[in-house]
Amino acid sequence: MKEAPEEAARAENTSVAGLLDRIVGDWLARGSSDGDDKAVQRRLHEAAAPFIGSIRGGDPNRAQEAGRHVRAGLVREHSR
Repeated sequence: MKEAPEEAARAENTSVAGLLDRIVGDWLARGSSDGDDKAVQRRLHEAAAPFIGSIRGGDPNRAQEAGRHVRAGLVREHSR
């Protein structure tokens, strides 16, 4: 689920956040088929809530480097 947006963002030379902004903007411009704006907004918020604050930073290679960073943190933590 995470790889596809990252690959699409790289292909478009943008960040995942930028890609998601464009996708949501396009979807909102088209309008929803529900017609119930509050319900749509509530569903969007519920879907996005687990990820709020998790996509940040300017390093486009952060996902590839995550393992190295986690290992380094574990070494620091357990060497105390």
